[in-house]
Amino acid sequence: MINRVLIRLKIIQIVYAYYQNGSKNLDAAEKELFFSLSKAYDLYNYLLMLMIALTNYAQKRIDAAKTKLAPTKEELYPNMKFVENKFIVQLDINKQLLDFINNQKRSWHNDEDFIKELYEKIIVSDIYKEYMASEDKSYEADRELWRKLYKAFVFNNEALDVLLEDQSLYWNDDKEIVDTFVLKTIKRFDEKSGADQQLLPEFKDEEDQEFARRLFRRTILNCDYYRHLISENVRNWDLDRVAFMDVVVMQCALAEILTFPNIPISVSLNEYVEIAKIYSTAKSGSFVNGTLDGIVNQLKKEGKLTKK
Repeated sequence: MINRVLIRLKIIQIVYAYYQNGSKNLDAAEKELFFSLSKAYDLYNYLLMLMIALTNYAQKRIDAAKTKLAPTKEELYPNMKFVENKFIVQLDINKQLLDFINNQKRSWHNDEDFIKELYEKIIVSDIYKEYMASEDKSYEADRELWRKLYKAFVFNNEALDVLLEDQSLYWNDDKEIVDTFVLKTIKRFDEKSGADQQLLPEFKDEEDQEFARRLFRRTILNCDYYRHLISENVRNWDLDRVAFMDVVVMQCALAEILTFPNIPISVSLNEYVEIAKIYSTAKSGSFVNGTLDGIVNQLKKEGKLTKK
């Protein structure tokens, strides 16, 4: 699940904190990096649990309506299509998700006000109304409902962002990326797999895990060389005047460009320029792009960089 986009972002965050905190313990910083990545995987599981929590709340509303003093016919015989959604039934018994819940002791029970507010937005939506009115009772239709609901109500949900930030500082910048993994998981679910349906693994493979470790260590251990290259190519600027986040971003970028021969230079440049645009100053994107481009051209002329 944890892709290289997220790995790069986490490394920049940890490297920045490493210097800001005056830390010199590389092993401890590396441990913090992998702990931070594991928290992103926790968020992935927690957001899967959100869909179950919303369904359980809907069932709770139905049960409460039936116990009213004078329930209506609709309340006594409600449309159960939403709470009996086949995709959610399968997700609710998923072995990997149940292991996470049991091990992490996480739940949405303490956030019922948020669940209630989100559920009430869902049930007045056209997505929900069309689903409930449809005669299609297939597994595919049930799964597609949650793909649509997730995109419409969980993506770009400011109230949810605040709630998650209060629960874990590690989740501040993770949700946008993790959301794409949740959607991918919904799409991959197969009714035939039952409780054994595989969720996305924490790392795609050992290569990505090693990518994270090597990139982090090279960024720190070779910092003097990388900063020398940056200083040489920052025209009319003293390195001390450059935004520190820009320096960290370029330091990580150079570590990747010079360490991983199989990653095209253009891929590395694009990734770090985008990070600079989001996490540094308004002009950082063009500044980082221009500086790294100058360093790459210099290294190529000197024969120190041969890959494309």
